[in-house]
Amino acid sequence: MISYVTIGALDAAASVAFYDAVLGAAHAAALAFGGSDEGAPGPRPPESTTNYVAYMRDPTGNKLAVMWAEG
Repeated sequence: MISYVTIGALDAAASVAFYDAVLGAAHAAALAFGGSDEGAPGPRPPESTTNYVAYMRDPTGNKLAVMWAEG
């Protein structure tokens, strides 16, 4: 079981653009391969400017969270 992976970033603006695309692509890919939606990609909480999260379940019911957080 992987609880989380942390990746640092030297260029926050470039990272935001990258992870915005990647987290959306990860969520869409999960749904395309039999997963189910548990929360579309977006800021968490909704007013956040530093946390971006997508939630999904794999075909056997395991919940996945993919997150980008600044700071």
